[in-house]
Amino acid sequence: MKSLKKLSLLTLFAALMVIMAACGGSASTDKKEENTSKEKPKTEEVKELSGSLVVSGSSAMQPLVAAAAEEFMAKNPKVDIQVNAGGSGTGLSQVSEGSVQIGNSDVFAEEKIPDKASELKDHKVAVVGMTAAVNPKVGIKDIKKDDLIKVFTGKITNWKELGGKDQKIVLVNRPDSSGTRAIFNKFALDGATPAEGVTEDSSNTVKKIISETDGAIGYLAFSYFTDDTVTPLAIDGVEATAENVQSGKFPVWAYQHSYTKGEPTEIAKAFLDYLMSDDVQTTLLKEQGYLPVTKMKVERDAKGTQKNL
Repeated sequence: MKSLKKLSLLTLFAALMVIMAACGGSASTDKKEENTSKEKPKTEEVKELSGSLVVSGSSAMQPLVAAAAEEFMAKNPKVDIQVNAGGSGTGLSQVSEGSVQIGNSDVFAEEKIPDKASELKDHKVAVVGMTAAVNPKVGIKDIKKDDLIKVFTGKITNWKELGGKDQKIVLVNRPDSSGTRAIFNKFALDGATPAEGVTEDSSNTVKKIISETDGAIGYLAFSYFTDDTVTPLAIDGVEATAENVQSGKFPVWAYQHSYTKGEPTEIAKAFLDYLMSDDVQTTLLKEQGYLPVTKMKVERDAKGTQKNL
């Protein structure tokens, strides 16, 4: 009898252990289900972007912004972005009027539309460096800034005066409306007005003319120096490189601005945030020949005053 009692007690104890384990497992399962149910709303909170965005302005910025727009639309298939050129002045005027959501510009709004600049919000998305470019037969690779000004104002007319070949200097300019011209005049020529010469609206055409014309000089963004058909000039012994622009040593550079009228709309803000992302700043900008604004060690204001960051 004692053996049976012991066996019964053991059986009862084992049954209790099974019941307790089952209850614990159930509680654990309940907690997991509860946690899972709490996590679900987080996924549901992600809102899919949809709608359209129109961007216009700087022709120099168009390839960059268009490439970024393609990538952004691939990530957000319900968003449509149209990127138009037309020049910095056009972009600033149209965003000020409200006909586009983003206006791209090579220059500060204060320089183009000072009476309406206060209505616009500046988003600096990239930096462009540029320098004088000459035909390789000219025979020089470096020029003093004072001499560069004399060349473009017509005071020096032959390259032999600067140690180059005996060739007449042929000036190749951009039109007055060009943001590239405005940047070059301001930071390379210290505001001097260039003499008359060949005037072309496209940087690709400017490069072609310089490469095919003995004695020619013009100016181009760094992104156009992809081969040896033209020679980029160092200025005062400082080479035209990304590193020298970022450190503030090379003088001819400017921001690439994307302006909105006041705070950006939801889609515009999302796209501007994407332009500032690592994907664009460290990869796409380099591919397009621009410099990341996030790597700059100096900054400039609308007056051209530069200071260290």
